[in-house]
Amino acid sequence: MKIRILVADDHAIVRYGLASLVATQPDMEVVGEAKNGQEAVRLASQLQPDVILMDLMMPKLDGAEATIRILKQNPKARILILTSFGAANGIARALDAGAAGALMKTAEDAALLPAIRNVAADKTVISREIRKQQNENPPVPELTKRQMEILTSMQRGLSNVDIARQLAIRKDSVEEHIRAIFSKLGAANRTEAVAIALRKHILET
Repeated sequence: MKIRILVADDHAIVRYGLASLVATQPDMEVVGEAKNGQEAVRLASQLQPDVILMDLMMPKLDGAEATIRILKQNPKARILILTSFGAANGIARALDAGAAGALMKTAEDAALLPAIRNVAADKTVISREIRKQQNENPPVPELTKRQMEILTSMQRGLSNVDIARQLAIRKDSVEEHIRAIFSKLGAANRTEAVAIALRKHILET
């Protein structure tokens, strides 16, 4: 019986490459392709694949959030995260939610194919590169929705007064949230907080 695989990646060439690789294996087949996180959630529910190859950075819904939603619908889903960079927070969120593993997209075919088989066999696979990046660049505690709003406003260069006016909250509440943001990110000031958030892909450029 073949391992049924759903490929989720917003780049058509990556989906094609993965599908072509899988097609060379007698024990695997691609049963669906998703170009964004929302589509991945829908197709995972519809197709019930054995393994989902999930890109971490996708439009509409990122890979971590798609993983969370898929596993909420089906806790037995086997998801292998593929990422082209060390997005520590996204990888950590996906693994914490129950993803079965994570590999760099630069992994050799000789590593990816056994990883798919291991994940399908209920094993966990996390590459050495990702473990190293997680150790060197550990994820930060998750920011609240309000903290993310304020951090985004800080990125835009708004003052505390402007942020308070924009969010219709008190200025001292803004300052309290900013102190919490600094603490979670390990930042000493607004510039450093934004820089760390961009480096960890908490904020987009």
